[in-house]
Amino acid sequence: MTTAGNDEGEGEGGRGAARDLVPPPSPASPAASSPGAAAGAESPALPVALVAVQVPLPHLDRGFEYVVPPEMDADAAPGVRVKVRFSGREVDGFVLERRAKAEHVGTLASLRRVVGTEPVLTPEIAALAREVADTHAGSLADVLRLAVPPRHVRAETALTARPPTPPEGDVPTPDESPWARYPAGPTFLRRVRAGEGPWAAWSALPSVDPALGWPAAFAAAAAATLASGRGVILVVPDHRDVARLETALVGALGAGRHVRLTADQGPQARYTAWLSILRGHVRCVVGTRAAAYAPVHDLGLVAWWDDGDDLHAEPRAPYAHMRDVLRLRASRTGSALLVGGFARSVAVEQWVAEGAVREVVADVEPRRALARVHVVGEGHDEERDGPGARAHLPSAAWRAAHAGLDHGPVLVQVPRRGYLPSLSCGECRTPARCPHCHGPLSLPGPGAPPTCRWCGRTPTQFTCAECGSHRLRSSVVGARRTAEELGRAFPGVPVRTSGSPEVLSEVEGTPALVIATPGAEPVAHGGYAATLLLDAWASLDRPALDAGEEALRRWLAAAALTRPAADGGVVVLAGAPVHTPLPVIEALVRWAPEWFARRELAERVELSLPPTVWMARVTGELPAVRAFGDDMAVAMQAVGVPLDRLGPIPAGDQAHLLLRAPAAAATQATAALAATRRTRSARKDRDQAAVRLGVADVT
Repeated sequence: MTTAGNDEGEGEGGRGAARDLVPPPSPASPAASSPGAAAGAESPALPVALVAVQVPLPHLDRGFEYVVPPEMDADAAPGVRVKVRFSGREVDGFVLERRAKAEHVGTLASLRRVVGTEPVLTPEIAALAREVADTHAGSLADVLRLAVPPRHVRAETALTARPPTPPEGDVPTPDESPWARYPAGPTFLRRVRAGEGPWAAWSALPSVDPALGWPAAFAAAAAATLASGRGVILVVPDHRDVARLETALVGALGAGRHVRLTADQGPQARYTAWLSILRGHVRCVVGTRAAAYAPVHDLGLVAWWDDGDDLHAEPRAPYAHMRDVLRLRASRTGSALLVGGFARSVAVEQWVAEGAVREVVADVEPRRALARVHVVGEGHDEERDGPGARAHLPSAAWRAAHAGLDHGPVLVQVPRRGYLPSLSCGECRTPARCPHCHGPLSLPGPGAPPTCRWCGRTPTQFTCAECGSHRLRSSVVGARRTAEELGRAFPGVPVRTSGSPEVLSEVEGTPALVIATPGAEPVAHGGYAATLLLDAWASLDRPALDAGEEALRRWLAAAALTRPAADGGVVVLAGAPVHTPLPVIEALVRWAPEWFARRELAERVELSLPPTVWMARVTGELPAVRAFGDDMAVAMQAVGVPLDRLGPIPAGDQAHLLLRAPAAAATQATAALAATRRTRSARKDRDQAAVRLGVADVT
């Protein structure tokens, strides 16, 4: 999202209120024609179309009126794609509505052509997109780019010629066994099946039995919703989760009752699936974050897994998190809402505290049956192992891995990929920096020279700026180096790695060492005999507001793949600062993510940090950021809302500015932010500044 104008969208659109309403007519096109101008043709009953043009400039974020030529009257229905003339060029757009009379006084331009007759923008999705744009200070064009996939003619033709055959028989009765460990679980299913719309925050417990895992629980919720005659949207972080959930859906519903929507499908397959939903051939969709906008008929349930995963956050303007999109959609449609995960985000905990959602949690006894967690350094580890208790692979972790390999695979979670991703001075331990750009130095492989992670240069000789030493040492050990060390420590044991660029989906239940980065842990058949969480300090040391929250989420996700304590499963946390007790470590040992989320929320209330306050981050060149902050202060003063400005703070060639306002004034603050963007865009300010709401990476 940028506040600056550009040459493509400026044109005559920003010269005044009257001319700002519609684009100017083109002398070389029928743009200057008026309703009924075509000779011998009957005028349409609703001759004016309100069009959402796909121009993302903030000051042009509204509908524009166009004349519908008589020959396009039957095809230019609300929701279809059209081509229009805008600022001297042809752009895409969607018909929002048809009108009998134009609100604009003057000559209107005409539609250039109708692109297909499929009403791809349904009234519900159009209203949702508008609300997402308004609540995130964005533009409708940006949201529609995410909500409606590009047209694929071959997919449209093939699906029309051979529509899917609906499965025979009724939807099977949902299996309540995956929800039996949660006192409120069966009640939630029964309410959904009865056509009600309960909202629930589900703290899931792990299970090595696929019939009791979270995919089976989601499939049961989908079956209950479909049995009530309504549709379902299930959103998960990545394609591996989609595959697991699809397997559970086929087992619970049978084949042909759902479709998937993911970015890796390819244009034709994705558009075919999207059209199947639009035309009502299926009413259950599973996919990644873009599936939140799927045009499901009679929506009855929106559900998503692992709320804290950053893959759920849209990296493009207006940067809407999938949780916010689905909550808005559930509110608009009256559907049920289910957010599940092994961990709980602070944002969802705030919903619980406000009473918007109800908890679905297990009793204490099922938690005691989970894998035992051992924190290295507690008890007699240091007294018994000496310096070995503080090594990259502590003695306690080595013993757990050795014992686990007698019974099955062992998972080793390493917080960083690469070989030695971070180096420091061998004498004073100061982080090693590049002399050219001051970026961090790393070692890409054995025998390779130190390389800057930012500019890629290789310094001829490292010299510490603090003590003048030329010696280097590793400060963070990556996945490749860990695999190398473990291969030497356990000769003859297969070692497999999972992480970018190759991520494994699953491994066999035979003895092996599996080294994975967070989020890339494969599922093991029967579960892992032991799980080692190495370099815990690296996860806790992230310069972000949600460092503890994210660390717990990563640890619980890995621990959830471990066998229960009755089968000998053990989780070893190594590298944690045990001499200073941390709530995040206690939450892992007790498997109490709800307790940790409540504690984090209470601290953020005291410190006035998001999500308990309204906050936005402005990023760009320093003059642009400073000017944006001044304009925003004026806009907030006009509505009488206090605004805190934190910064701007230079960060390399960019600057960051945090804007903060009370949560009760979030609506006014967002409106003022959007007005500031529109004003700067209409002024054609050339300086660039990107704006993002609800930031979690506040240092």
